[in-house]
Amino acid sequence: MTDTLPTTALGNSGIQVSAQGLGCMGISDFYGPSDLTESRATLDRALELGVTLYDTADVYGSGNNEEFLSDFVRADRDRVVLATKFGIVRKADDPTFRGIENSPEYIRGAVDASLRRLGIDTIDLYYMHRRNPAIPLEESVGAMAELVAQGKVRALGLSEVTGDELRAAYAVHPIAALQSEWSLFSRDVERTAVPAAAELGVTFVPYSPLGRGFLTGSFSTADELTDRTDFRHFQPRYSGDNAARNAELLAPLRDIADARGISLAQVALAWLHAQAGVRGLTVVPIPGTRSRTRLADNVAAATISLTADELATLEPIADKVVGDRYADMSFTSVGRE
Repeated sequence: MTDTLPTTALGNSGIQVSAQGLGCMGISDFYGPSDLTESRATLDRALELGVTLYDTADVYGSGNNEEFLSDFVRADRDRVVLATKFGIVRKADDPTFRGIENSPEYIRGAVDASLRRLGIDTIDLYYMHRRNPAIPLEESVGAMAELVAQGKVRALGLSEVTGDELRAAYAVHPIAALQSEWSLFSRDVERTAVPAAAELGVTFVPYSPLGRGFLTGSFSTADELTDRTDFRHFQPRYSGDNAARNAELLAPLRDIADARGISLAQVALAWLHAQAGVRGLTVVPIPGTRSRTRLADNVAAATISLTADELATLEPIADKVVGDRYADMSFTSVGRE
């Protein structure tokens, strides 16, 4: 086990990234107030530890996350691989509203707005954050391909799509990365998305690899989260009886962590890294954190190898999880499988 990261290819894009990235959403949104000074220090420390892939989206903080990252990205532009996303729409006068917009016209405007906020000329990896089935996928990916031709984007990604949708998109333009939720608690992507990514040579980028912190044991029910705006208050699996039952599922992680002298987070991340060999594809998790201490813990997980027996012990967990990962699962690819 070391505290520095190896690198790996990002699909067939020719871009090299760290074997684990950093999800930046929580700096600006969804998990309550953050200390921006510590968040910036965490970004700097991540780069020192070899993290080169940094993940944001135009919807995080309604653009504030991209703006916050701007100075950091531009200061080390030759080392930072910046991923951002378009497609989720919010309304300033309705904080609960979430729409999905994939039209070519919208995409062209969204990329220019992200480039302005980031203060850069080219986005390294540009994702469609969610898919609106009312818009033909070929039209959306075709518009994204135009951005590559124009030099505004280096590589394309998709988020929360099925295996068939990934194949259809790839037929229009090579897709470098597929980002969807994947963890010991969330394994629905293994039905079609993971096999398709393996088949096409697409890198899989798991978001929420630590179950939004639940897999780390940092909270056992959303009731413990004092900020009532925290997104986890609205996720069924972290509330009430669901949370109590799901908390019991962490026992195998604790057993492995105690025996190894490592953290629960490291067990959960090491399991994901092991899936690369199990499933035959490149896996680059993007755990999010605003703390340098948790960052170092997460980075070290990338070089922890679990035994076959440990993997077998963890295998049954996902089937026992109760509660959906979103209150509205139509916002995911599950209903299109």
